[in-house]
Amino acid sequence: MPPAERDAIVVGAGTAGAYAAATIASAGYDVTVLERKPEDEAGHIACGDALKGADEFPDSIPKSTFEHAISNPDVDHGRFEIPQADTVVDIPVPGELAVIDRLAFGKAIIDGAQIAGATFEFDTVVTDVLQDGKQVTGVTAMQDGEPQAFEAPIVVDAAGALSLLQDKADLEETTFDTNVNYRQFTSAYREIIEVEEPVDYEDALVFKPTDRAEGYIWYFPRTATEINAGLGFQMTAEPMQLVEALREDLESRPEFENAEVLDKLGAAIPTRRPYDSAVAPGYLAAGDAAGHVNPTTGGGIAGAAYAGTYAGESAIDALEADDASEDVLWEYNERVMDHFGGRYASLDVYNILTTAVEVEDLMDLLASIPAEKVSEALYAGTADFGLGLKLRTMLGSLGHLGLLYQLYQTKDVADRLLDHYETYPESPAEFAEWQRERDAIMESVYQVTGASPKY
Repeated sequence: MPPAERDAIVVGAGTAGAYAAATIASAGYDVTVLERKPEDEAGHIACGDALKGADEFPDSIPKSTFEHAISNPDVDHGRFEIPQADTVVDIPVPGELAVIDRLAFGKAIIDGAQIAGATFEFDTVVTDVLQDGKQVTGVTAMQDGEPQAFEAPIVVDAAGALSLLQDKADLEETTFDTNVNYRQFTSAYREIIEVEEPVDYEDALVFKPTDRAEGYIWYFPRTATEINAGLGFQMTAEPMQLVEALREDLESRPEFENAEVLDKLGAAIPTRRPYDSAVAPGYLAAGDAAGHVNPTTGGGIAGAAYAGTYAGESAIDALEADDASEDVLWEYNERVMDHFGGRYASLDVYNILTTAVEVEDLMDLLASIPAEKVSEALYAGTADFGLGLKLRTMLGSLGHLGLLYQLYQTKDVADRLLDHYETYPESPAEFAEWQRERDAIMESVYQVTGASPKY
């Protein structure tokens, strides 16, 4: 069949894809979303279900569209269970926080993109990328057992972590970040579990380390009796038996006695810094496909919503200029880095630290640091550790002074990195020099933490 021509093609109907499509369609352009799942399964995505800052999401899909999917608006803090120190630390979380029904949310934002004018092709599995030289010009796919070609001057890759499109496209002579491998990701598995009695942490997001520093468990209450329970581990480590490890912890918790498992799903999460550049001629990547995830918490819905919107707006600029070059699309990179990309890159420094320290020591130290400072580090990417705080922390951590000093050194390097991301280049011409300076800072990260290079 002849290629189906559109103004833009979006691959993937997740958060980034829906927001990109809604943004482009709202400007009057013909945009088609290609989704591999059937229509009744579209929006079913493995996720912790925590939603932060929905009151400030882009209005290309109004909050009213998905408000019904917010099943628990009363969560307001994180709770770190630290068995090694026999303690629990409550961490305040800034901004609006909620837990959602992810499937209901996924379907709602698809509806929102359709209302804006986007069309969707379900049961459509993308198989390759069409290019004219460096210029991406579309994709090929299998649909109802038949090969199809979809051509457009703009392709938005919202196909998720380790996107197939990036394997198929020739991106070597572009600025697009190809320094990506599975060891920069986290493998995750989650179950939706119905319990008999309301849990006592209905207002909290519960985190718990595994006995290996590379792993963590979460319990996020969708409601008082419906819990998103999951486990993830960083792929820098030896593989962990996720299902068995989660099952063992569930069986140790009395609230899950006689519980019913409603749903099971696994995924890869890009717990790495955002891609240095997520553009190539005719091509933009957004959401998990570009590492737009908080690497310390795994939270990616907000980043995907904004990245999808910014990608859509850059696509509109390219369509209006009849020019989809990297120079025209470059502002997308700048907006992502200015909004959250630099912060996420600095947070990744702490993620790197965790791969080089003993989990018992790290948890003991976490238990001694004031909760509001941990919150600043997790969500702002930096924290103000004054002299008084240092003394109080030292008094509570006399057995871990070496690690405490290492943490302060790590913070200093993370702050340097955050400052450097604030100088992100205004054009591709300055990009290589910016990367060289960033990589020099990363050498300091590895020296301070003792971790193996991640990139």
